[in-house]
Amino acid sequence: MKKQAVVVCPQCSKEVVWTSDNLYRPFCSERCKLIDLGKWASEGYRIPQDESSTEEPSGQA
Repeated sequence: MKKQAVVVCPQCSKEVVWTSDNLYRPFCSERCKLIDLGKWASEGYRIPQDESSTEEPSGQA
């Protein structure tokens, strides 16, 4: 018998079995998925950027 993988919902920390039946994986529910999407849309999450890469590339028009 194959043991199913269990992951933790990134939003609420509830344990969730990782199966193709879970349409919202890695989240436990549609609610947690939409909360996370909302944080990205409102810039609650940001991808870190090096200070040196904030300059505009030169020579491109």
